[in-house]
Formats: sequence, structure tokens, C-alpha cells
Amino acid sequence: MTDTIFALATPPGRGAIAILRLSGPGTDDALTVLGAGGLRPRTASLRDLSHDGRPIDQALVLRFPAPNSYTGDDCAELHLHGGRAVVEAAADALVALGLRPADPGEFTRRAFENGRMDLAQAEAVADLIDAETVAQASQALGQLDGALSQTYTGFRRDLLTALALVEAEIDFPDEEVPDNLARSAGPVLDRLIADLKAALADARRGERVREGYRIVLIGETNAGKSSLFNALVAREAAIVTPIAGTTRDVLDADLIIGGYAVTLSDTAGLRDSADPVEAEGVRRARARAEGADLRLWIRGPDDAEGDAAGFARPGDLLVLTKADLGAGGSAPGFETLGVSTTTGQGLSDLHDWIAARLARDLSGADFPAVTRERHRRRLGEALAAAEAGRVALEVAPEMAGDDLRRAADALARVTGAIGVEDILGEVFSTFCIGK
Repeated sequence: MTDTIFALATPPGRGAIAILRLSGPGTDDALTVLGAGGLRPRTASLRDLSHDGRPIDQALVLRFPAPNSYTGDDCAELHLHGGRAVVEAAADALVALGLRPADPGEFTRRAFENGRMDLAQAEAVADLIDAETVAQASQALGQLDGALSQTYTGFRRDLLTALALVEAEIDFPDEEVPDNLARSAGPVLDRLIADLKAALADARRGERVREGYRIVLIGETNAGKSSLFNALVAREAAIVTPIAGTTRDVLDADLIIGGYAVTLSDTAGLRDSADPVEAEGVRRARARAEGADLRLWIRGPDDAEGDAAGFARPGDLLVLTKADLGAGGSAPGFETLGVSTTTGQGLSDLHDWIAARLARDLSGADFPAVTRERHRRRLGEALAAAEAGRVALEVAPEMAGDDLRRAADALARVTGAIGVEDILGEVFSTFCIGK
């Protein structure tokens, strides 16, 4: 029999209210012993809770009978006063009654195992809890509502359609089926492969909304990177001196711009150096620039293009510092903005430019097919198998079936329709206690 579990569903520490959640077959018995038996489903009732003659608290108690509960099992919530002593007394009483503290993610895992949600929706629960921006919350809500699951179900439906055409010709060769029925699966696979490639090409959008868009400041020494970094994060996060090479390491700061999460990185000036410490900082700066979603190429009024020009990419922004001194310049193929961290000139324009860029890169008419690396990995497996099946279809249709089944299985693993045991730990290990 499944254990009955409990967990604190509100942050630990002093507060007005603390909520303990219960789930499992022993929920109703525990409520009865505590003095909250006979509750109407989904109705808040005030009860004096006690155990072994010792009062615990006067609390609001809600009961959610199976299967119409979050986990699909019998559930309850104890809305206690938020003092630590009250919570500890209630928890001790529940342990004495045979309940055990829940593991991280165990409530949502039970909801998955009881068919209340699929794996993609379970991941959305964790993402919604962790959401710090409007965009992250919106994406998580869409995934929780089934948008991602519907996308993968549609991909898998097309694969199964193609597979049915292939197997019909193989399994019923003597029946009255159209000639070359298997090859009629070709156009279905062509459309699907194009859809899978488009989904993979768009994969960074969903992951960047969830994890944060990476913007890196690159430039020569003393170009004004650290001063601009401090201006954008609105605090003195980086040390600024007139000495070239002051910044030796990558310095990160998390921001919210235009409703999107951003990780902004200040880096060492890009130049050759005999100093091993500075050389390591330059190496890290180059590596961070290579992996950025956007580079802000920072140039002072006296700077030549230098090494930074080799790391800037089409679509990056050239930022000219010390605009208050009338400094100017340009670079072919790059949009340019002038700023001054001394007077504030151009900073609002830069902020607006970044916000517009984020909206362009991260918003879209369709829900992203990838919000985690796990999804991208399975999508890549499905694409490779579908392409192999398409090739086999032209050579030996009977061999295409195995490839198409592998592709369908890879897509089904995203929602947990098959083969879930090897990925349950991966999905639920990052959950907080109480979810």
C-alpha cells in the first residue's frame, strides 16, 4: 500500500499561515484522530486539532477525496498558524500516526503516476514555482495547460500514421491494399521531418525564457565595459579603475528586462597578455562570448576594432562609450548606439534596444517545442530516427518500421507515455519539498 505522506507547502519560518499537505490512503484516519473527521469535500472547516490530549492549533482544514485531488489520492490541507512550534507539533503528531515526510517532488510524482498529469506538465509545475518573470510564468502555465504535450502528441500521431501505412503493406501483402502503400508514407514523413527540424531550430527560445537570455559585454581594455555593466545592473558590482586589465574574471548579474530573465556578463578586456592571470581571464571572456545569445561590443572613442571585432556576430550591437564627449564611430554591418555612463546619455535607449531584441528572440506565435535540455535531446533522437526511416522507405520499406517506432518512442518519453522509469529521477529531483 502507498505510504501516506505530508509536507510543508509554505516557506519555512515565521509567518501568518503555514500549510501542511497530506496525501495517501491514511489521510482520512489521520484527520479523524487529530479532531477533523467527517469533513465535507473541498470545504474549509475550522477545527481544534489535538493529539494525545495535547492541543496543536485551531486550524482551517480542507479535505480532497480521491480521485479528485492534486495527486489522485486522498489529500488534505491543514492551514495552521505560522509559528514554528505549531508546525513542529502538527508534524510530530502526523509522524506518530504513521505518516512520513514527503521526498522532493513526491506529490507531483504521485499526480503523474495516478494519471493526473504527464511528465511535461509535471515539469511545468516546477517551472511555475521557480518563475521570476512574466515570460517564465506564462510559458510554464502554457506547458501546464498541455501546450507542450499537445505538440509532441501531434508529432507522434504523424509518425504512427506513417508507421501504419508501412506496416499495412508488410503485414497484409495478400489483402486488397493499394500498391506502394508504404511509399505513400513518404509525404507524411517529409512534413514531419520539416516540423521536427523547425522545432529544434527554435529550441533555444523556450530554454532561454526558462533559464535566462545570456548577454556578454566584450571589448578592449578600458573600453568602459565595467562602467556600463554597473550602469545596467544599477549598482557598483564591478571594480572600475583607469588601470588597463582591472577586470580579470567573468562577472555575472541576473536582471529582468522587458519581462524576460537576463544574465549579463562583464568580461576581461580582449588582448594578448603575458600575465598568466589576465590571460586566463581573457580566455574565459572569449569562451563566454562564443556561447552568448547577444554580445554588446563596447568601444571607447580611441579604440581600434581590436580582438573584440573577431568575436562580434551579425546582429550584435556596437556600443560607443563616452558619448558625452562627442565620441563617435561605426562598424560595417553593426547597429550602433552611443552611451555615457557619466551623464546617463543613451542608457535608456540601450535598455529599450535590449528589450526589443529580447521580445524578438524569445516571443513567438507558437508555443516552443523545447523548454528543457531533456526535450531537445529526445527531439533530436526522434528526428534522426525519422530521417533514417525516410531513407529506408525508399530502399526497403520493411526496414523503415523499426526506425519510425524508435522516433515515436523518443517523442513519447517527453510526456512519459512510455519508458518513464529511467527519467523519473531526472524530472523530479529538482522539485521542492511539498510539490
